[in-house]
Amino acid sequence: MNLDSKIPSGDLSEKWSSHKGSIKLVNPANKRKHTVLVVGSGLAGASAAASLAELGYNVKCFCIQDSPRRAHSIAAQGGINSTKNYQNDGDSVYRLFYDTIKGGDFRSREANVYRLAELSANIIDQCAAQGVPFAREYSGELANRSFGGAQVSRTFYARGQTGQQLLLGAYQALMRMVDAGKVQMYSRREMLDLVLIDGKARGIICRNLVTGETERYAGDSVLLATGGYGRVFFLSTNAFNSNCTAAWRAHKRGALFANPCFTQIHPTCIPVSGEHQSKLTLMSESLRNDGRVWVPKKKEDVSTDPSQIAEDNRDYFLERKYPSFGNLVPRDVASRNNKEVCDEGRGVGASGYAVYLDFRDAIQRDGMQTIREKYGNLFEIYQNITNENPYQMPCCSSILSE
Repeated sequence: MNLDSKIPSGDLSEKWSSHKGSIKLVNPANKRKHTVLVVGSGLAGASAAASLAELGYNVKCFCIQDSPRRAHSIAAQGGINSTKNYQNDGDSVYRLFYDTIKGGDFRSREANVYRLAELSANIIDQCAAQGVPFAREYSGELANRSFGGAQVSRTFYARGQTGQQLLLGAYQALMRMVDAGKVQMYSRREMLDLVLIDGKARGIICRNLVTGETERYAGDSVLLATGGYGRVFFLSTNAFNSNCTAAWRAHKRGALFANPCFTQIHPTCIPVSGEHQSKLTLMSESLRNDGRVWVPKKKEDVSTDPSQIAEDNRDYFLERKYPSFGNLVPRDVASRNNKEVCDEGRGVGASGYAVYLDFRDAIQRDGMQTIREKYGNLFEIYQNITNENPYQMPCCSSILSE
């Protein structure tokens, strides 16, 4: 079997634009004659189904949950990157492309990542048109903040609820097309098999999880938007992620299978509280914009009240080792360094496998109200779980696989 990614030929910066200018088109009258099956109704599936229906195609959308609103996309708190360069800080399509390639350990297909960077500006416009309440500056312009691994502010966000608001926006667009009769929604369906005709996906077989009946659906194309298999890990934030059935069935029908879990390591997680846990709670990466990461310099101080540890006895190790990025180093770099200081015996918290994420200086600099407006709901989640007030003492942050 040949590994053919179907990437157009040509220079990296022009291949997709040239391809779009030369591909065959389907006129509006003929679009009504075609049916597309979309498996999955998270951010990718719901947006694709709604957009295809807006273009005029007939769409059938399937999800394993009782409602598209229960898709795991709701857990993505931090934000969505775009090259709009509102901050005028030197961002560009190439910079987002390079940062994304580097963040993926240089294992991603360059052409596809470049296309993602090209489309990023349009994605923000699409989300705003769907009603996503992105944070805005006083002037009314969309606001940006920084994220780990980048030296520019390119992340659009809705406080600490970005995934939830993006999903609601996509859901609204999807249900509008359901109401218009262009999308048929099938919930509580699990895809069992992919139907191929002449090597092309033309239908699916699925199980109705309410009645137990096996159902079949035909179309002109099948789009899989089913997420990754996070359950392969024990303690993860992905307890409600895809069961990977659709991806596995596609593989059995000939699709090459890469990484089903889309693993990333997060350096900002509420530490494990006991053996009873089956799921971890992620804190948004955006917290590293204003939170300073540190541990005590001396092992004997790990059990000391952090407010009683003098400034000279605090090791802001990310700022010390990576002055160009500081606390906004890439996730994998932050996670490795967090584990390193914990292995040295300087980890804090009950487990000894956590570091402090401290907002003391940010509150003194910007004021309590500004920090509350940025991160209020995240601090509420942290306080509800740990019974500690992050406005008064540093958060404890550990790492996890997602």
